[in-house]
Amino acid sequence: MGGPNLQEIHDVLLGVAKKAGHMIVSANPSTVDTKKNSSDLVTETDKAVEDMVSSTLKSKYPDYNFLGEESSPTPNSALLTPAPTFICDPIDGTTNFVHAFPYISISLAFAHNLVPLVGVVYNPFTQLLYHAIKGQGAFLSSPDVASSFPGDGGAVQAQYVTRKLPLRSPAPPLQGLSQALVAVEWGNERSGVNWEAKTKTFSTLAGEDGGMVHSLRSLGSAALNCCGVAAGFLDAYWEGGCWAWDVAAGWVIVTEAGGKVVGGNPGEEEVRVDARRYLVVRGGEGQRAMIEDFWSKLGGKLTYEGSGEMDLNEQQLKA
Repeated sequence: MGGPNLQEIHDVLLGVAKKAGHMIVSANPSTVDTKKNSSDLVTETDKAVEDMVSSTLKSKYPDYNFLGEESSPTPNSALLTPAPTFICDPIDGTTNFVHAFPYISISLAFAHNLVPLVGVVYNPFTQLLYHAIKGQGAFLSSPDVASSFPGDGGAVQAQYVTRKLPLRSPAPPLQGLSQALVAVEWGNERSGVNWEAKTKTFSTLAGEDGGMVHSLRSLGSAALNCCGVAAGFLDAYWEGGCWAWDVAAGWVIVTEAGGKVVGGNPGEEEVRVDARRYLVVRGGEGQRAMIEDFWSKLGGKLTYEGSGEMDLNEQQLKA
């Protein structure tokens, strides 16, 4: 019996993402609940989209596992196993969705042996579709207005154009933090050691006595942040507190575009996709120096409950 058919899985996930996108743009997020606190939101649409994704994938791939945000109630249930697994965040950016801020995505990934192999990230409001298969490159498909045409009912039918990532090739050199645009996120943990490490790091990155980055961006979607690094819109993205479903799809896309994912703490060269702390740096000359410089500016160590830690056997699997 052969291994997973990655091209077929990729194509199935594209279709599922488009269907989920239609559900999202058609919804009115009127029912909003909280999970951990008032900054950790969930809507009926999150749950409905995940139910659709889960049932669709389980019907076609009954022997594969499914890991989704809304169906993983405890930190331990969010840990990835080596089994073939679909990983889903039905709406990455729920707070944005509630506030009608159009920086959200459906994030779908497939992993095997703890390695993300297929990633699809779709923003249904902008219709930007990022997708990748490990070893085959990363791509952005987006509407090409010039080649679109009216349908029978007079509505414009968008034709998609697909471009390889990064959008500029070769990628321009990374010229250090002082020339960088960096994505960070506040998250929903608003006190304690991790919060102190984050806020101190933000201050150091932005301040004259620290990295003096061009600017920090906090836009509310880990998956789209990873895709922004892959495309070259962002130079780096540092995160602590998110989950495998937030980053698995983006992980494939950014690494296939020449980017690098390392740990969110200094010296963490190899991390699991469920490590809950990440530094993502785009491709280009100077990537290694950027990682080292970024690590030197961190304001404390990030430690999260339910984070997967890589042991020797897992390092061998990943290799």
